[in-house]
Amino acid sequence: MAEVAVPAEPRCGFVAIVGAPNVGKSTLLNQMVGAKVSIVSPKVQTTRTRVLGILAEGAAQLIFVDTPGIFRPRRRLDRAMVAAAWSGATDADRVLLVVDAARGVDDDTAGILERLQETGRKADLVLNKVDLVKPPVLLALTERLTAAGRFENVFMVSALTGDGVRDVVRNLAQAVPEGIWLYPADQLTDVADRFLAAEITREQLFRQLHEELPYATAVETEGWQERRDGSLRIEQVVYVERSSQRSIVLGKGGAQVKAIGAAARHELEAIFECRVHLFLFVKVKKKWAEERGFYRDLGLDYDV
Repeated sequence: MAEVAVPAEPRCGFVAIVGAPNVGKSTLLNQMVGAKVSIVSPKVQTTRTRVLGILAEGAAQLIFVDTPGIFRPRRRLDRAMVAAAWSGATDADRVLLVVDAARGVDDDTAGILERLQETGRKADLVLNKVDLVKPPVLLALTERLTAAGRFENVFMVSALTGDGVRDVVRNLAQAVPEGIWLYPADQLTDVADRFLAAEITREQLFRQLHEELPYATAVETEGWQERRDGSLRIEQVVYVERSSQRSIVLGKGGAQVKAIGAAARHELEAIFECRVHLFLFVKVKKKWAEERGFYRDLGLDYDV
C-alpha cells in the first residue's frame, strides 16, 4: 500500500453507521474503506460489537463505526448490542442511517427514526440496494423517510457493487470537523488481528450453519504463531451451548467443521497475504453469553 501523507490542514471525524439488522451496514463499511474489516452474512445481527474502519480521503481521516443492527432486544446480548449501536451514534460527529430500499420501512427502522426524532439528532440517509427497486417506489420511500426533516443529505447506493458509495465518502470528507488525524495515515482498522481472525471464522458459522445455531456460537483465537516460513498457525475454539450443537458444528466425520475451517482459511490467507494453518476445536460452554468477560472482550456493557 502506498504511504498516505498527512495534510497540512487536516480534518478528522467519527462516522457512525446505524440501521436495522441486515440492511448492508458492514458491506457499506468494507466498500468505503476498500478492505474487509467487518464480517458479512445474509443472516441478521451478524455484527456483535462496534468495528472501526479508517479511511484517508483528501485532507480528511474518516473513522467509521460499524455498529450492530438496532432491533428490539430480548436477551442480555441483544440489549448490549443495541446499547453499543446507540452509543456509537451518540458519540459520532456524523451519523449514516442505512435503509434497505427493497425492504422499506420495517418496525426496526421505524423505531430508529422515532429515536432520532426524540433526540433531535440529524443524520445522513443512505438508501441501499437501490438497484433492486423501481424508481417510483424509490421516490415514494424517499419522500416518506425525509418527511420529518431529520436528514441533511440523501444518498442512493448499492453497497455490494459500490455504485454511489464514492459520493457518500466525498461528502463526509468535507463535513467532518477540522482536527488532527487520530490514526496512522495507512491504518485501515483498529481491530486486532486475532479478533479479526475469530470474526472471519464466525462469519463462516453464520454462512454454513442453519436457523438459530450460529447465534449460539462464539469464536476465540487461543493460539497465534508466526512461523519461520512466513506462514501463520492459528488455533481457535468454537464455543457452543449444548452437546447437540457441538455435533452439528462438527458434522458427520468432522466434515462440517472442516468445510468451515477451509472457507475461513481461504479468507484469512487473502486478508493476511500469507499461508494460514487454521485449527478449529469445538467445545461446549454452557451460558457463555452470560459471562461478564465475554462482554468485556467485545467492548460491550454487561449491565445495560
